[in-house]
Amino acid sequence: MAPPAVERDRAPGSPDRAALRTKPGTYVLWLQLGTSLRVPVGGLGPVELLAGHYAYVGSAFGPGGIAARLGRHLRTNKCRRWHVDHLSGVARPRAAWVSYDATRYEHRWAAVLAALPGARVPVTGFGASDCRCPSHLIWFRRPPSLHRFRTACAPDTPGIGALTRICG
Repeated sequence: MAPPAVERDRAPGSPDRAALRTKPGTYVLWLQLGTSLRVPVGGLGPVELLAGHYAYVGSAFGPGGIAARLGRHLRTNKCRRWHVDHLSGVARPRAAWVSYDATRYEHRWAAVLAALPGARVPVTGFGASDCRCPSHLIWFRRPPSLHRFRTACAPDTPGIGALTRICG
């Protein structure tokens, strides 16, 4: 018997979509790229991506909330609509950090991640075409722990304790 449709095209080792809720919120999707690649990314054109770990920060306040948005990012079979679709097509999803909160944290979280030791903004404007952030994509040789991220956010972001790690 074939696996349920919801799981059939989930990349092996990726976060489990069944753990996602249909509530609105903010997320960090962790993707791992095994080798450096040149990837065409919509209006940004071809970009050089180093092997390593990528944190993509987004929000989901539309229909279906986090489950719909992250579920789409985790599908392997999809049209490329957003910048992250180009990266998720070549990188392996590793984890997601999620906050089910009506407050939009994505801009603050992108800034906090970019300021952590070892972080680099690999592509200016990635995922940030509708805001003033330098990027919503942050590169790390080794990803920071959720604890390190919470600690960095805590002074300025009330409600950060509601952050949940969802792993595959």
